[in-house]
Amino acid sequence: MSAVLDDMDSRPGSTTSLLRTVIGLYVRDAGGWMATRHIIALMEALGVTAAVSRTALSRLKKKEIILPQLRHGVPGFAVTEGAAAMLARGDRRIFNPRFMTAKDRWCLVSFSIPETEREKRHQLRRRLHWIGCGTVAAGLWICPDSLRDEVEEILEDLELRSLATVFVTDTPLVGGDLRDAASAWWDLDALAELHRDFVRHHDSVSDARTSAPSGSPSAETFASYVRCIDRWRIIPYLDPGLPPEFLPEDWPGMAGIALFERIGAGYAGPSAEFVRATLES
Repeated sequence: MSAVLDDMDSRPGSTTSLLRTVIGLYVRDAGGWMATRHIIALMEALGVTAAVSRTALSRLKKKEIILPQLRHGVPGFAVTEGAAAMLARGDRRIFNPRFMTAKDRWCLVSFSIPETEREKRHQLRRRLHWIGCGTVAAGLWICPDSLRDEVEEILEDLELRSLATVFVTDTPLVGGDLRDAASAWWDLDALAELHRDFVRHHDSVSDARTSAPSGSPSAETFASYVRCIDRWRIIPYLDPGLPPEFLPEDWPGMAGIALFERIGAGYAGPSAEFVRATLES
């Protein structure tokens, strides 16, 4: 699970984050390995110099996301097994946004962890937050039941399963309004701002190319798509996809998802073509 946290800790737009996005999008498609010179060429298309890219490669090597590997005498980097699993989970989040309905079930996680294990308690709370869980109370967290397997994985990974109880339930019965409860359990204002920030940064991209870009694949098209994915990728982790009954009337999540899907429809193909042309050069 550490690779997941490293992924979340990379600030969108930073060199390390952009490199991680390039690895997730294209190195796996290239067979899980890519020559160093090609990785650097793709990063240069994003406006990152070779020296800065090499520093970022070293950082991701230390995080065990990639490892240096020679193929036919050519230096390059391969995706580690752990990172490949993390990236596959990321694919499911990024490209398949979650939508709960009023009929969907919920998962409640109750735990009491002794002070002697306070570091694990901190890690548990941090990890539950990063997969989109909300805090009902200090030792009681809530998430869509679709996340239960990830919750179980976190508990097992931290060796805390014996100290936690997982409940599956219908919609919780609250004393007041569901929207008020949800805003207390999740930081909906921060989530809404993430969606609005994405729209602010990328709405002009969608407007400029409402259909697939024509002509030969360009570095500009590639850069626009990678930056779009890079800014979007943390949102599906933090946003649990709550049902409408839990959300404010002006919730911007659907607009963010719709924009992300429009950009993907117009840019994913040409960006992949640009990468293929780069690898052939």
